[in-house]
Amino acid sequence: MTPQRNTGAGAEAELPEYAGHYRLEECLGSGGMGVVHLARSTSGMKVAVKVVHAQYARDPEFRGRFRQEVAAARRVSGAFTAPVVDADPEAERPWMATLFIPGSTLAEQVKRNGPMGSGELRRLMAGLAEALRDIHRVGVVHRDLKPSNVLLAEDGPKVIDFGISRPKDSELRTETGKLIGTPPFMAPEQFRRPREVGPAADIFALGSVMVHAATGRGPFDSDSPYVVAYQVVHDEPDLTGVPGNLAPLVVRCLAKEPEDRPTPDELMRELRSVAASYDTQSFIPAQRTLEEHEERSEESEASEKPKKSKKSEAELDLVPEPGSGSGSGSGSRAGRVARSRRRRVALAAGALVVVLSGGALVATQLLSSVDPSPEGRGDAGSSQSASAAFTPWSVRPAKGSTGAGTGTGTNGMPRCVYDAQRLLCVQSGLVSALDASDGRVLWRHALADGDRPSEAPVLAGGLMQVQVVTDSGKRVEALDPASGATRWQLDVAAYQGVRSVGGTLLLTAADRTVTGVDAATGKTAWSRRIPGLSEPYFTALPKDPLAYAVSTSDGGRTQITAVDPATGQVRWEEWLKGTLTLVGASDDSLVLLSQDSAYGSVDAVVRYRPQDRETRRVELGVALQEPRAAVQGDRVYLLAFDGSLVAVDTVAGEQVWSLQTAVSRGSAPTADGSHIYFSAADGRLLAVDAAKGKLVGQTELRLGANSDEVVATLPAPEAVDGRVYAGAPDGTVFAVDGRDPADW
Repeated sequence: MTPQRNTGAGAEAELPEYAGHYRLEECLGSGGMGVVHLARSTSGMKVAVKVVHAQYARDPEFRGRFRQEVAAARRVSGAFTAPVVDADPEAERPWMATLFIPGSTLAEQVKRNGPMGSGELRRLMAGLAEALRDIHRVGVVHRDLKPSNVLLAEDGPKVIDFGISRPKDSELRTETGKLIGTPPFMAPEQFRRPREVGPAADIFALGSVMVHAATGRGPFDSDSPYVVAYQVVHDEPDLTGVPGNLAPLVVRCLAKEPEDRPTPDELMRELRSVAASYDTQSFIPAQRTLEEHEERSEESEASEKPKKSKKSEAELDLVPEPGSGSGSGSGSRAGRVARSRRRRVALAAGALVVVLSGGALVATQLLSSVDPSPEGRGDAGSSQSASAAFTPWSVRPAKGSTGAGTGTGTNGMPRCVYDAQRLLCVQSGLVSALDASDGRVLWRHALADGDRPSEAPVLAGGLMQVQVVTDSGKRVEALDPASGATRWQLDVAAYQGVRSVGGTLLLTAADRTVTGVDAATGKTAWSRRIPGLSEPYFTALPKDPLAYAVSTSDGGRTQITAVDPATGQVRWEEWLKGTLTLVGASDDSLVLLSQDSAYGSVDAVVRYRPQDRETRRVELGVALQEPRAAVQGDRVYLLAFDGSLVAVDTVAGEQVWSLQTAVSRGSAPTADGSHIYFSAADGRLLAVDAAKGKLVGQTELRLGANSDEVVATLPAPEAVDGRVYAGAPDGTVFAVDGRDPADW
């Protein structure tokens, strides 16, 4: 590869061929501190590599600033930033590699296409507010938010370039040295008292960015940075051209005093009240699939209206999948082809960017992204027979719900558990049971007004346990799974920890006293203090009869105490090295995630076998932010906050593959041996081939009426006997054939 030449101002005569083991292929842009290149790793993964300019690499001050940028970028690496893959601040030419995310910057978008429309502006403002919320949560202040530092990716805006100095952007100097930031997008306090700059400065910059996006100029404009600085500190902003429904919010962001500006959370709440709500698919072009989806939603709602029929009330609640009605021949090849064609169109509209982090390419997920080959479909023969025997279904357990009220939000989204051919579900104000074969509502159990189930139901002692939060406290209600009748109730407001393990309900008081309650009768079985319980919470693992207390010491060690829930007796305890979180069990071993103490990210999977006290640690290729795990045999699948999905083999001791799904804030994954399934906030259920790490199918959008609301925690899907069951923000529970995701 011939060393590249950069004709930009201040560029070096020749650029290096490599940064670390990343081969530099193309110059994407040059800033005051360095040059950003498109590069590839040895395996072919595309990354964006920033290399510090040669003259600044010799300056200790700039090296220190670059170290701070790397540290800040790693701390906030997640759904709203480009995740850091690698970095070497101590190299002769310091560099940092982040995941390459296709998309133009906001500055490029406005220059090319002109000001954004009202709907786009609302989505942009909501995305940036959410990004700043997460950035500020980890103690980082960006200080240089501007249009060129906002990347418009397919799944929403990404904030880039943390902590970088821009000496060429301004000739101003403060008494303490160089000005940090870009004058048209700096807050007044950055000029008046730069040492006291806090998160509110980023909110001011957000307001300036919104004016630029709406008008093509800033709220303070001049060719002279000195004049701009004066205007920022003393003058009122020019908001001519900003839509009237957003102007009041922008004005608040541009308040002169930091304390007068809204927080990111306040901004998001205000945006929900804006008349025309924004959707979560921020920058996906509006193609005809959106109309198709709306027509299908209308058809689904129409199918719920009472008909003159001898069907039961439960049967009338059934909402068939479009094209799967009794007269459509859903089990026929024609029906499957029609559904597959609609699904491919929906996939094209989604156009999610899929980055094979540990593989060999970066591709935009269009019509060809779902592997149609027999290998991509799993066992073709079994899937065809399963399709013939099973018809996908969709139902709203809450009668008359169309996505409003009980159909949205954390408590409105159905959370279900599978039990003996039934799905036992909870949502705001309602507990219900569905027939797993066809979705018929078997029974409904109404909760009192204001009662909200706090999590998915748990099966214990032959009963369905539901934790309910009320206006005055919380209780556990045990129901008969066959009829919905209440068997016992228990007020648990006085307890900090409530966890069902095996046939026992464990209640932990503030003084760490644990009470064991028989799950079948609701009667107290034992009460005692348990050694090793430093926090009032137990971890329960699927199919594991023990309860685990996990605590971490300041010295970077983790204590695990295994407790028999039936008696409260300690079975064993162990101290392990590192800051660990218990996430699952496999055969005779426990699976834990190791957290990096400096950045809070997960950098390894740890497998611990109690019988011989053997520990095996598997390092991840790239640290993950807030991953959720599924354990299937020797494999562990981790879905991170930013959508990175990683497969780890704990026996072979290696990371098998990595996939960038572009699904931010996804549910915990579920694995069945052939596929990994997880839900997205827009109601899609996605499937990934467990062997190859390829996306092989996804369902349609199932957004509720309040599509601007973000669900904090999505329920994980249930995979049983080749079928997958999931809940969606529109209030539906639906089932699909898990052995043929390409036909969803």
